[in-house]
Amino acid sequence: MDDNAHGLAARKNVLEELGHQTVTASSGVEALEYIATQKFTLVVTDYKMPRMDGLELIVRLRKHSPGLPVILISGFVDALGLSEQNTGADVVIQKSHNEVSHLVRAVARLLNRKPSRKPAAGETRTVKPKKKSS
Repeated sequence: MDDNAHGLAARKNVLEELGHQTVTASSGVEALEYIATQKFTLVVTDYKMPRMDGLELIVRLRKHSPGLPVILISGFVDALGLSEQNTGADVVIQKSHNEVSHLVRAVARLLNRKPSRKPAAGETRTVKPKKKSS
């Protein structure tokens, strides 16, 4: 998702050239409508969007589809201190001239990993330590 039509079209074209099927949405609300009725293997979202930012979208995605991989792209990664730990995204990418190569690598990595449930921003998860073998 991205409210910038040029950025949205560019990412769509790159991913489709690599053989991925894509559906685009210009807002988080529109994206949630698609996700409620269709099955997706990955979501790429912008941070800054009208009516619902990327962080709120990620929180809602995690409630609806906990294991769905999410990539957050923003021009404000450094300024806002956005990271995987504080956004709930699996990957956070800074908009830059390297963005496309980062996106391509992240998509490949996320689609080839085993599914896991990523906690939403602000959600805590308890990890039990492994028992030591004698």
